[in-house]
Amino acid sequence: MLELRNIKKYYNQGTVNELCLFDNFNLSIPDHQFVSVVGSNGSGKTSMLNLVCGSIAADGGQILVNGKDITGKKEFERHQSIGRVFQDPAKGTCPSMTILENMSIADHKGNCYGLRRGKNKGKAGQYQELLRSLNLGLEDKLEVKAGSLSGGQRQALALLMATMSPIEFLILDEHTAALDPKTAELVMELTGRIVKEKQVTTIMVTHNLRYAVEYGNRLLMMHQGAAVMDCAGEEKARLQAEDIFQAFHEISMGYGN
Repeated sequence: MLELRNIKKYYNQGTVNELCLFDNFNLSIPDHQFVSVVGSNGSGKTSMLNLVCGSIAADGGQILVNGKDITGKKEFERHQSIGRVFQDPAKGTCPSMTILENMSIADHKGNCYGLRRGKNKGKAGQYQELLRSLNLGLEDKLEVKAGSLSGGQRQALALLMATMSPIEFLILDEHTAALDPKTAELVMELTGRIVKEKQVTTIMVTHNLRYAVEYGNRLLMMHQGAAVMDCAGEEKARLQAEDIFQAFHEISMGYGN
């Protein structure tokens, strides 16, 4: 269970440009839930992810995992149990390292290396099988540097790497936004398969309303730092992309946008 309790977050605090994005924001996400998050720019979607991951600090409130307060934990400490895939495919892999080296590092996330080599050639066969599941031909390119791959290939690899070691949460920050439509479909299919197989609690921010409808068992719509729409279970299953668009339009008009 992930809980955000009475979260406060200010930007430019103490200046004429001060903005209170979150004011006593509360959210609970049960284990194994797949939450799709939509909303306009500046609604708080990515800020919420950054608060969970520790990329930014809350100015008030608590963040709890299974009842344990992690509000004061550093970002690197939280990432022992969090896998994150960013919008920019370049952020999920090390471009100067080979696919084998990237996967070896991801496979040993949280472990001590000591004086051992980071690259584990003994697991090359296992890594090839994982890559084969992507259907991108990467299983025969273990010695190719990640920086030479296409954006779609790097994003698929980043998603695979983010879930190689045991994690409690998978955070997806518009992870298909920079991809062409065909590759985005492939990455989303891979996303659905990985989340289902690993039963990992997932939060996915997306601007694609169809993906928000088709994937996940809960949908949140954010607006001005608040969850103005929250559908789960059968209610979520009945949603259509047109319903979300209409709700988004009505909410925007109601706030004078």
